Amino acid sequence: MNQMTPPPKVEIIPSSAPFSEAQRSWLNGFFTGLLSSDGPTPLSAEQGAAVLQGPSGDRDDGEAPWHDQTLPIAERMKLAEGRPLRRRMMAAMAQQDCGQCGYNCNDYSEAIASKSEPRLNLCVPGGKETARMLKALHEELAKAPAASPGPALARAVTTPAVTAEPGRSRDNPVAATFVSRRLLNKPGSEKETWHIDFDLSGCDLDYVVGDSFGICARNELGLVDQIIAMLGASHTTEVGGKTLREVLTDDVSLAPAPDTLFELISYITGGAQREKARALAQGEDPDGDAATLDVMAALQKFTGVRPHPEAFVEALEPLQPRLYSISSSHNATPGKLSLTVDCVRYVVGKRKRLGVTSTFLAERIKPGDQVKVYVQKSHGFALPQDPKKPIIMIGPGTGIAPFRAFLLDRKATGAPGKNWLFFGHQRSECDFFYADELNALKTSGLLTRLSLAWSRDGEKKFYVQDRMREVGRELWTWLAEGANIYVCGDAKRMAKDVERALVDIVAQFGARSTDEAIRFVGELKKNGRFQQDVY
Repeated sequence: MNQMTPPPKVEIIPSSAPFSEAQRSWLNGFFTGLLSSDGPTPLSAEQGAAVLQGPSGDRDDGEAPWHDQTLPIAERMKLAEGRPLRRRMMAAMAQQDCGQCGYNCNDYSEAIASKSEPRLNLCVPGGKETARMLKALHEELAKAPAASPGPALARAVTTPAVTAEPGRSRDNPVAATFVSRRLLNKPGSEKETWHIDFDLSGCDLDYVVGDSFGICARNELGLVDQIIAMLGASHTTEVGGKTLREVLTDDVSLAPAPDTLFELISYITGGAQREKARALAQGEDPDGDAATLDVMAALQKFTGVRPHPEAFVEALEPLQPRLYSISSSHNATPGKLSLTVDCVRYVVGKRKRLGVTSTFLAERIKPGDQVKVYVQKSHGFALPQDPKKPIIMIGPGTGIAPFRAFLLDRKATGAPGKNWLFFGHQRSECDFFYADELNALKTSGLLTRLSLAWSRDGEKKFYVQDRMREVGRELWTWLAEGANIYVCGDAKRMAKDVERALVDIVAQFGARSTDEAIRFVGELKKNGRFQQDVY
């Protein structure tokens, strides 16, 4: 009797693969038979990893449950646990797809992960939280072993960067002419909101409604001069080929003090001050005032510490452009562009603080001045392609901006679709923006319905979401007829409350359970019928 010699054990699936011995044995046998009857060629470690990871290269399902601007960063990061690094980077973003970074959230994370974008501080809405998380994740990226990128990342690495045409990118702005401003609030208002007009004819820019307008503002000279005095430096000190005053005015942010400034301070001081500066640099809050520390407040906190001007400038963040929803229509007024801007002023301690860009527009530029600007294409916030489709617009306060543009555009193009606007603010007497325009559009029939909500006119606060519930049956009828619904405004409060009201309306008047209503609203989003421009 001849003894049978067992075939040699073939190892195609690496021993490091996340399978049991039985699973590895079966897979080895399967690939042995699939590859060759004459004897298989074992896969390399890279090939084995590719088999295990699938076509996406990272075993990611493409879903992004963290892509919700109402979720705090800790919750978003928890939802992204176990996902590839690029997806965790996306979860660290502010989730607004606002375009201020020059990308949407997904593309910005892809660019960082592919190492085609070295800047980790572009997510303005995310602020320090996002920057710190991206820094930590980027360190993880640097420690990871080199691996072949997936198709999307490979394209990002190998495709040369294309410089956007002038005026179409934050990195390539053009000069537009500031024309005028007018205050929209009447006496008695607690707010300061301005209608701002620009002339684009000299820079050949156009836009479509739903786009945003990027403004490259300058810091206020009074603040700049106070900081120079605290440094004990001269206005004319040269830094990088410019005067210190020019650099602090045009190039760097003087708003929230960055971690790098506290790091610098820790290097040039000692004792308790050094420990405090180190703690602030690590995101701690030793005195309970970290949230209020802008650059000047940081210098005041560490009195007597005078960094060298060049080192000081290098420790600051670049001055970022600010995006505003466009409140005009190129079809209605070619070569002209309008914004609706809330002016930001507040007091911390005894010191007045100013919103950089809002006060730049409200008081520091003069008619005829040239301002660096660009048009930011919207990410899925636009009028329906079918002009007959009805639209429902919900925009309290300055959230009315894109909806004024929508209405002016529909008037200019003769779009026959019905239009319903929900607008709200504090007081009807002094905060009814564009009242004459809107009433005229309603009289003409273009604005089919105008639903208003004033939070301070009565004893009980009343908001747009409350008005939505009052007219829920009619709102459901419009949705059933195929209307698109749009929301513009505050992401963390208003937008969340509006969506909750919409779910309640769908449940009540659409005869659905709460879970079914949530799924219905989710389908509206997926199909592009529920669009948000939130901040």
